Amino acid sequence: MSDASEIPKKEEGALAPEPEEESDDCGEDEATEDMEFLRNLFSRNLGIGTPDKVLDELTLEGVAQYIKSGKCKNIVCMVGAGISTSAGIPDFRSPGTGLYANLQKYNLPYPEAIFQIDYFKKHPEPFFALARELYPGQFKPTVCHYFMKLLKDKGLLRRCYSQNIDTLERVAGLEGDDLIEAHGTFYTSHCVSFCCRKEYSLGWMKEKIFSDDVPRCEKCSSLVKPDIVFFGENLPLRFFTSVKSDFPRCDLLIIMGTSLQVQPFASLVSRVSKSCPRLLINMEKAGQANALFGILGFGGGMDFDSDKAYRDVAHISTCDDGCLALADLLGWKAELEDLVKQEHARIDSQDQSSESKGAPAKASSASAAPQHKRGQE
Repeated sequence: MSDASEIPKKEEGALAPEPEEESDDCGEDEATEDMEFLRNLFSRNLGIGTPDKVLDELTLEGVAQYIKSGKCKNIVCMVGAGISTSAGIPDFRSPGTGLYANLQKYNLPYPEAIFQIDYFKKHPEPFFALARELYPGQFKPTVCHYFMKLLKDKGLLRRCYSQNIDTLERVAGLEGDDLIEAHGTFYTSHCVSFCCRKEYSLGWMKEKIFSDDVPRCEKCSSLVKPDIVFFGENLPLRFFTSVKSDFPRCDLLIIMGTSLQVQPFASLVSRVSKSCPRLLINMEKAGQANALFGILGFGGGMDFDSDKAYRDVAHISTCDDGCLALADLLGWKAELEDLVKQEHARIDSQDQSSESKGAPAKASSASAAPQHKRGQE
């Protein structure tokens, strides 16, 4: 499955640029990561050291047994557009149905231009026309979104790193501290002028987009853009600082609905410890090790099939089916299905209430997301 309702970031070779303002703890984390890198390098290329095998078997059943053992307490999820396609949101790269295959009506010089910051500043109309079609609040979270909410409720979710901009993680109940929106969010917007940078709310932007107005700053008249990451822009500062604390402590990495093609997000799979199990739930295998990078000691790509495979599991299915299967093995299936049913009924009730008051019926779901101050995101 291709990357989804995520905004693809301009490819970068590493996780730089990173913020210079770090605490002493960050320095310790960096030293720990350097040591882990050297251990991996020597183990992989010189045959020194034996990786710790945590899973009894490299299957979904093996992952479930590990979670039930009580040894797994810090799960990190990495998710892409594939977790939202069952909600009706197209991904980017699927042939025929992907977003890039259906942008002809916008007369773009090339499909990616719709998310190119320089093109946006000169021609904002195509982006805002597309935003009307994909605007948050018109879709309900999926089984996969609620599975992550269940991980949170059970005290197992350390963080969700999402490439998506649809805000469905928030609607499902993940809060600012649970979530790293690596490619930004519609949740807030800012004036594009460096001299202004006035912030605007989700409601303000929604009103502008659905009134066919190109959003302009009330203070300086410059364009206002949702806080999603376009090509040519840096990822949010919090992405880099959180990676340093979360991934060394991760004891299970669950990757869902992403082709792991976009950097620096894709390289996060290499930031967990050498013994940390990694589960991929996707329509096809992704993130597999690059032979050249392996020789050089970089990358830490996934190894599902070789004789040396010891921690990576690929469950080939839709994200919803994979989460239901894992929930079933954990004894959570009925709880997950009840959660989805109850939350969808709540969202439908809000939509009907909004419709009765004359508001657009499908625009209320976004309001189901918890409201948090910017500093918590």
